[in-house]
Amino acid sequence: METIEVIFYIEGLGSDKKVLERAMEETAERLKAEKSIRVHDVRVEEIIEDPNNDTLPYSGMIEARISGPLNAVFNTAVRYAPAAVEVVSPPKIEVDAKGLMELLGGLSYAMGQLIDKFGPLAAYPSLEEFPEPQIGYSREEIEEFIVEDRKILYRFVVEVFGDDEETVTRNFAKALAYEGCTINKLVPKVQSEDENGRKYILIAAELLSTFENLIQLTAKYSPVAIAILEPEVVDITAPELQGALADVAGFVYELTMRPLKKRILEKKNTEFRLNP
Repeated sequence: METIEVIFYIEGLGSDKKVLERAMEETAERLKAEKSIRVHDVRVEEIIEDPNNDTLPYSGMIEARISGPLNAVFNTAVRYAPAAVEVVSPPKIEVDAKGLMELLGGLSYAMGQLIDKFGPLAAYPSLEEFPEPQIGYSREEIEEFIVEDRKILYRFVVEVFGDDEETVTRNFAKALAYEGCTINKLVPKVQSEDENGRKYILIAAELLSTFENLIQLTAKYSPVAIAILEPEVVDITAPELQGALADVAGFVYELTMRPLKKRILEKKNTEFRLNP
């Protein structure tokens, strides 16, 4: 697989300058020791203090130039959750369907572990007023989506829970449309039902999405199965790859920061209650 060169900008936040300095140095050393990628350069910036921030006044940045296969670069993005990503080269890569499925499988597994630990990522505003999307397209329309819009035709299976199969499926279709998917097929199947009537449902979906959209959905839903149908080879531009890496890193950062945000909120609420 083609080698990708990127720059990761990894941010650190803290309430204690010395602790943050040590954490940033340890992160830089851990990154240098990575075996799946080549580390060209790692620079740890000086810690900056924000006097107007009374919760996390100190911040630091690591700039790391790395290169490696596509899977390894995505895995590194999941492990280090950079605040920003810059793709240096190449301007475009080609990935076959098998390679893309391997990437998505690894991403789904890694994000599934984080979601199990920190909670779900997929959250939407009320979908009641959102129109029901079209489901089903002709072969000619599908070919046009693939050739003209550079979309990928794929199937994936996700786990959902709810009291009513029809309502769950309808809302899931709306959520997919909200995410920008084109839906060709949607097949729900109830697997089990608990004593309160809550159903465990597997929904098999056949969708068309751009590469970045496909990465976003895989990270958010952590599908239990996924298959790329067409095209046999997917071409990905540097901006598309950069956007997808930034999306994944942002999702990981959001999940892993939840405990800290909760503690900060609890502290603020406690201070509010104590103040006369």
